[in-house]
Amino acid sequence: MQKMMKGQKCALWLSTIAMILSFTVWTMIAQVAPIVQEMYELSDTKLSLLIAIPVLLGSLMRIPLGIASDRYGGRKIYTLTMLVLIIPLVGIGYAATYEMLLFWTFLIGLAGATFAIAISYVSNWYTSGKQGYVLGIVGLGNIGSAISGFTVPTMVTEFSLSWTFWGSAILMGLMTAVFWFFTKEAPLSNDKTTVKEAFSVMKYRSLWILSMFYFLTFGGFVTFSLYLPTLLKGLYHISLVDAGMNTAWFVMLATFIRPFGGYLADRFGAKMPLLFLFSGTSVIAILIPLAVGNFFIFSVAFLTLGLFLGAGNGAVFKLVPDVAPGKTGVSAGIIGAIGGIGGFILPLVLGLTKDLIGSYTPGFVLFSILSFMCLIGTIRGVKDGKTSSQKKSVKAYPSIQ
Repeated sequence: MQKMMKGQKCALWLSTIAMILSFTVWTMIAQVAPIVQEMYELSDTKLSLLIAIPVLLGSLMRIPLGIASDRYGGRKIYTLTMLVLIIPLVGIGYAATYEMLLFWTFLIGLAGATFAIAISYVSNWYTSGKQGYVLGIVGLGNIGSAISGFTVPTMVTEFSLSWTFWGSAILMGLMTAVFWFFTKEAPLSNDKTTVKEAFSVMKYRSLWILSMFYFLTFGGFVTFSLYLPTLLKGLYHISLVDAGMNTAWFVMLATFIRPFGGYLADRFGAKMPLLFLFSGTSVIAILIPLAVGNFFIFSVAFLTLGLFLGAGNGAVFKLVPDVAPGKTGVSAGIIGAIGGIGGFILPLVLGLTKDLIGSYTPGFVLFSILSFMCLIGTIRGVKDGKTSSQKKSVKAYPSIQ
């Protein structure tokens, strides 16, 4: 029993630390984007692609790596993923062209998939009665995006762009060794679900409703976690360090408010919090372009948006187990992947509108329209009842019609 408890704690805390480092690496290029734009004389569209490209791989790989972790063990898959990440972190330090920079940045996107591995690995160590708490701790790995904002601009200033990435490769190597030698494989189920069986959840309407919600909430969180340094530096000509600090506060607020969104969904049912949150994002997305002339109001508006998006992430993911009980892993992987794709598409929209008409305003208007669509989806697709009071039947769609 004592060995079991030790294995649980090591799995929980080392998985969380590894995810923090991985998310720090995942968002590094966004923190140095203004420097890269000057170095390579990039258009806003090309810069947006560079910022968004790691999100694409990190999102898509959540599904296969989540399934692989369930089948072969999270410890093996986690270790292998971190080991592979060392290669692009070294390679990007030698990139001499935009194309090579884009290639290595794309591969660094693998770091974003550690979310699915960590969820699978840690959940196998704990009973269902404790999974909500421990997975909430694992979810704090998102704070790596804030750490990136606090540290990367300063590291670039002190040690150069190349050595910032090479130093991260060294840290990733050390984390890989610590994780391998100080964790054990979780007890795996003998029930090996086939890929076809796992993907049967795609026939449920509720999966796609939640995917649309997460496309907005998590996609918006990722978008502004990545794009805010470029936005702030371009609009207000502040230093890279100051832009990174402001972005870090956005990430921290959105990350730490996430459990509260889940609590609200527990306490009042999912519908009321989501109605409030999507109404809020619809309005704030329109107000942000109007507040550009005042840095303080602009900052407050963005931080408020971060609170809404973060709480929305928690409220949405609270409903995921209701999609198909017994297949939560693949449901979470698909919804998480689509949410991440939102973080790939939305920065491209912002960069494209800036290049075409010289303004970010159309991008924020589209974001507001998407929020309104999610609001309609909540009214029509989410029941009033609490998730905990519904029957655990796949066909019943416990909290989602």
